[in-house]
Amino acid sequence: MERRYILLVAPVVCALVNWLPNDVSAEDLQEAKVTQVVQDVKVVPTGAAARPAAVNETVRQGNAVQTGTQSRSELTFRDETITRLGEKTIYNIGGGRTIELGSGQFLLYVPKNKGGAKVKMGPVTAAITGTTVLGHVYPSGLTEFTVLEGSACLHLDSVGQSVQVNAGQMLVYDPVYGRLEDPVYVDLQQQLASPLVRDFRTLPSAGLIQEEIQSQHEVAAPNGDLDQAVRAAGAASIQSATPDQFMAAYSSLLVRYPPSQRRMLVAGAVRARPDLADRIAAASRGVQPARRYYGKDAKDYKDYKEYKGKEIAEPCPTNYFPPPYIITPLTPQVNSPEKPNRD
Repeated sequence: MERRYILLVAPVVCALVNWLPNDVSAEDLQEAKVTQVVQDVKVVPTGAAARPAAVNETVRQGNAVQTGTQSRSELTFRDETITRLGEKTIYNIGGGRTIELGSGQFLLYVPKNKGGAKVKMGPVTAAITGTTVLGHVYPSGLTEFTVLEGSACLHLDSVGQSVQVNAGQMLVYDPVYGRLEDPVYVDLQQQLASPLVRDFRTLPSAGLIQEEIQSQHEVAAPNGDLDQAVRAAGAASIQSATPDQFMAAYSSLLVRYPPSQRRMLVAGAVRARPDLADRIAAASRGVQPARRYYGKDAKDYKDYKEYKGKEIAEPCPTNYFPPPYIITPLTPQVNSPEKPNRD
């Protein structure tokens, strides 16, 4: 009976062992292997003195990695998430799937369908899933955050603000103003000149980044469809069109463009008329996305079932900017004009 029980239980135990690493993804970011060291890189254990970092050593939760002047490092986590640190950077290995950056420059690559990650940069938190980003936290608290491919949702919990940042966009947080600024488009080709990209091995997402660069080149070219639509609306050019003329032309194209090309149209419209960015974004959200149907035997259906619900980052709410703070006037004095003296 004892041997039969062991024979029955052993396969179940093996199955559980094979299943756990894929499901318990929260542990994937609790330790990382140092995969590259350039000049002065140190590991700072909790409650102990800093020591030089070595390639292939494991850095666990609670420890920090610190880089010196003209120094860089790369960490690779169990789920193939990659973090690269620039000079004068302090990076704390957090718990779960949260990464904390004290200050400095970083590049973060999170593979798709691995559960996503959250990056804490002082008061700003970025939730990302299947994304490659560049960031810089200055000693003053000023934070720059650029998405090379994918997208991210940035939160400023102190005022309840959330902003979606898409591929090719950079967002700035200025502690003086205490709010997240509007995302702006940047040249992705120039971003690849960063030492965190140039001086390391090729990123697994390099192909996706090149696709975004190609998309930027297409958007930068004269948009013939939008120009023709604006002229049909009665304007001489895109720049001279009134807001209503431009939006009428843009909306007429938006409903005709296939879903795969709408992002390029949106980006081109925002670049052409940044003064109408909010209206362009609102019109784009109003277009119903194409529904996707899955056949039970189709591979994409299996992929959908396998990865559904594994990403931890929630969908980013509509870009929200808190209203300005208005000082409430003091109660009128007894002898003020608003409240005459009754004596």
